[in-house]
Amino acid sequence: MIILGISAYYHDSAACLVSDGKVIAAAQEERFTRKKQDHRFPVHSIKYCMREAKIKLAQLDKIVFYEKPLTKFERLLETYIYYAPRGFSSFLMAIPVWLKEKLFLKKTIISELQKIEDHPFEEKMLFTEHHQSHAASAFYPSPFEKAAILCIDGVGEWATNTAWTGDGKNISPLWEIRFPHSLGLLYSAITYYTGFKVNSGEYKVMGLAPYGRPVYVQTILDNLIDVKDDGSYRLNMDYFNYCTGLTMTNEKFNSLFGGPPREPETNLTQKEMDLARSVQEVTENIMMKQAFSLHKETGCENLCLAGGVALNCVANGKILRQGPFKNIWIQPAAGDAGGALGAALAAWYDSPGSERKITGTTDGMGGAYMGPSFAKDDIKKFLDDNKLPYTYLEDGQLYSRVAQDLKSEKVIGWFSGRMEFGPRALGSRSIIGDARSKKMQSVMNLKIKYRESFRPFAPSVLRERVNDYFEMDVDSPYMLLVADVQKKRRIDLNENEQKLWGIELLNIPKSDIPAITHVDYSARVQTVHKETNPRYYSVIKEFEKLTNYGVIVNTSFNVRGEPIVCSPQDAYLCFMRTEIDTLVLENFVLEKTNQPKLKDDKEWMKEFELD
Repeated sequence: MIILGISAYYHDSAACLVSDGKVIAAAQEERFTRKKQDHRFPVHSIKYCMREAKIKLAQLDKIVFYEKPLTKFERLLETYIYYAPRGFSSFLMAIPVWLKEKLFLKKTIISELQKIEDHPFEEKMLFTEHHQSHAASAFYPSPFEKAAILCIDGVGEWATNTAWTGDGKNISPLWEIRFPHSLGLLYSAITYYTGFKVNSGEYKVMGLAPYGRPVYVQTILDNLIDVKDDGSYRLNMDYFNYCTGLTMTNEKFNSLFGGPPREPETNLTQKEMDLARSVQEVTENIMMKQAFSLHKETGCENLCLAGGVALNCVANGKILRQGPFKNIWIQPAAGDAGGALGAALAAWYDSPGSERKITGTTDGMGGAYMGPSFAKDDIKKFLDDNKLPYTYLEDGQLYSRVAQDLKSEKVIGWFSGRMEFGPRALGSRSIIGDARSKKMQSVMNLKIKYRESFRPFAPSVLRERVNDYFEMDVDSPYMLLVADVQKKRRIDLNENEQKLWGIELLNIPKSDIPAITHVDYSARVQTVHKETNPRYYSVIKEFEKLTNYGVIVNTSFNVRGEPIVCSPQDAYLCFMRTEIDTLVLENFVLEKTNQPKLKDDKEWMKEFELD
């Protein structure tokens, strides 16, 4: 049975193709359209999935949308009625869009599919619930026969936070917290108030948190959210505006924290850092309480996580270290994009005769390398047609060359194999550098990513050596767990440095791998496995031979506001628009100094809306 899963019309549209329970292809629409978090119908992603499987849409057995639009519309109407007459202007803006595009979504989806291929799709269309899609994406690809499942995001139809049990091919709901009470929306409110973009800037708040102090924790707990011992909670809606207005917070919220929200792109102050640290600690505490409560309720040894809040790798790491579960597994596309995958899997395992095969060790995501790859002949044609100078190297020579460049502190754009599904670059569309370099973090942030200097970078480390560098010894292939750098590798602060705080500590080396050591001695770890990405593994292995360090810097191959590169053309443009030294397109190596100058100037930056 071949099933197409679709997520669209909110943010981060995606498509996923599943055949008899195996994920064949999955990709986000933004990668093709070059529009960050593109919410439009995923035409390009669907076409890619069909190409990868070498089938036509007419051959699909089922097409599944990741949520139920009528239930969502019900929530919208009830919310506006409850808060009336407040929010009337917001109501007038939202309702025409719903009546025109979203209320009759089945018809809209079929119409969009028929633009791709003329075929009657009505009988094949199904809809899952939003959090059911998250739960399915978390459990079914996991390596567990049985597990507790925790899904936390902003909001689906009504649910914002749900718990489930998974057993074999069945998932069963346990409890839910409903809109407007949402841990995800609380985090987004602080994101908005600290001057970052909602639905994309939350990870900046997480990265900013170690620079701050948790001075607002009690203020948040006393005024914004009432948290119970089991991790359930209610928000005090007197402080929030998202039910009725066009902003996340209101004047009462502003008064509580001493002024209006920070203007985007203005200087960060200690206040924003302290707010980030405080909401991060509140989030971690709630997730930890829910984990203990769920473990007590289910008796399961394993925990699966999904929903946008599950991308909070700091909280995930804390649950792994201090929580009650023996094992945890997080869906790498934990946000709405992963809903397409979950919807397709939910439909498959609800079908008669479906079977779920459990390995107990490896998961069903295959390293999350589910996007398009590009043949060497096609890359060569692109380079030759554009008269771009390059060197072609066989694998062994290539790995040695890249390792030597890394050792020389060069920054490398690494483009190899199938593109990653989810928000993290995992060694297929990555910018890489030497983790030992004292200047690498600053160079990558300011001259390559064109982003805020405070943001940390992640390490890619050989799985067998992860415990040599970090206080963990588990698989973390999806960069969704934070761990502390081993104490033996840390550099103690001198007397003057100990007097510094927050952003003042940014450029002071914290360990012998300073480029990936955050200000609090933590790192967002990606373990690299020979089985899932042998080429990337071989590069790090060659670097290890040269330096005795089996760890490098890995960040996504893009600039700020740009989606991760998809094609060789995308990669070349990013390479030329930044200070990346070397570009590797499969086995083709391009040196910046040999390339013809681009005709455009910094005007290209206007292409991408800042996140």
